Amino acid sequence: MPADKHTSKAAQPASDVRLVTVDADSVDRRLDNFLLAELKGLPRTRIYRLIRTGEVRVNKGRVKPAYRLAAGDVVRIPPVRGLRAGASVLSAPKVAWINDCVVYEDEYLLVINKPSGLAVHGGSGISHGAIELLRSARPDSRYLELVHRLDKDTSGCLLVAKKRSSLRRLHDRFREGQVRKIYLALLKGQWAGGMQEISLPLVTEHRKGGERHVRVGEDGKPALTRVFPQEQFVDAVLARIELLTGRTHQIRVHAAAIGHPVAGDERYGPAPWRPFGLRRLFLHAHRLEFAHPNTTAQVRVEVPLDDSLLEVLEGFRHPDRAAGV
Repeated sequence: MPADKHTSKAAQPASDVRLVTVDADSVDRRLDNFLLAELKGLPRTRIYRLIRTGEVRVNKGRVKPAYRLAAGDVVRIPPVRGLRAGASVLSAPKVAWINDCVVYEDEYLLVINKPSGLAVHGGSGISHGAIELLRSARPDSRYLELVHRLDKDTSGCLLVAKKRSSLRRLHDRFREGQVRKIYLALLKGQWAGGMQEISLPLVTEHRKGGERHVRVGEDGKPALTRVFPQEQFVDAVLARIELLTGRTHQIRVHAAAIGHPVAGDERYGPAPWRPFGLRRLFLHAHRLEFAHPNTTAQVRVEVPLDDSLLEVLEGFRHPDRAAGV
């Protein structure tokens, strides 16, 4: 039987340890992300433990999870209990539903409509997120990497690269502000006037247990948000929000800072506000627009609000009907 194109025959000892030589597609990739793809479905916490204990090595030496791989590096990957080489902890049929969330796909990238409540990746007590589910549902896909992040409680457009070259170019587009990111949110209170631009620097703090909390502070990073009111209700406004920067929790913190917290926000709102039975954060990544990383054609992907959010809006539009009158 011919050897795998990424692993030489001499690199397959009887102990099932694998020695994988880094090729051009994996150059400059973080070691932890490389291992997540090689050990599909294995929780991120176990990946970190393998690196920390020295079971995973690069060129026979210990390295950090954030180590950037170079062409020709040899990565030692140990056998993992319950996980055959190339197999997945999560069975593909059980997680195939994540494929139904794909709203755009081509040879180089895909976009999923991420459900609220699903983290984008595992870690901090979460064994599997959207990217791990996607890798498990597609065991034959050699490369799947998140291009950006969404909060766990935010639904909507999540961009995933299928090739390393696509990931690098999309990262450049995000960094240079060439990706248009449009959100829909329900904000508390009466909105005065039209579009409002919020320019408040944000500081990210790491609390006990790794929890991240963001506050407005002069010592923070620049953050710019534009809010366009779409529909005004008695004590709420449906807003279209455009992010000009991509800071952690940016919309939620900016909205709360100007006295219009996002409905359902338990972290930054003064008190949880759940109108008409709302059970989640009313924040949805509605649209992404960008130049394709490989063809330069313009890509526009838009996903609508889910039924639970539409029901809340109907409650505001027809309060008598919602009250059962």
